[in-house]
Amino acid sequence: MTLEDDLTTAAAKGNTADVECILQAGADVNGVNCFGRTALQVMMMGSTSVAQVLLSHGADPNVKDRRTGTTPLHDAARMGFLETVRLLVLFQADPNARDHTNSVPIDLAGDNGHADVVAFLRSL
Repeated sequence: MTLEDDLTTAAAKGNTADVECILQAGADVNGVNCFGRTALQVMMMGSTSVAQVLLSHGADPNVKDRRTGTTPLHDAARMGFLETVRLLVLFQADPNARDHTNSVPIDLAGDNGHADVVAFLRSL
């Protein structure tokens, strides 16, 4: 198991302290796990503290999933995590990024009834 596997596991569990520790141990914040995904892609989307640590260490907010073309912003918008959406945008996530179905994050937020996320993304 690599440091990047450890990092993605900690991020997926929403364990901010472990994420910080693993990064300090030398994990590549944009490195991929054994499934080809970064910590930002698999993080617990509702955990803004994990997102903050990863983004502060240089995580790419516009990394795309190989299969779907979605970015972390697509995922956070789809699930309605407004604070994570705001944080990703603050760190230069592209609200106009299109996935493989040609959807942008606001489309996914709207399709899933997240009016607060739609309102925020519309205000950009």
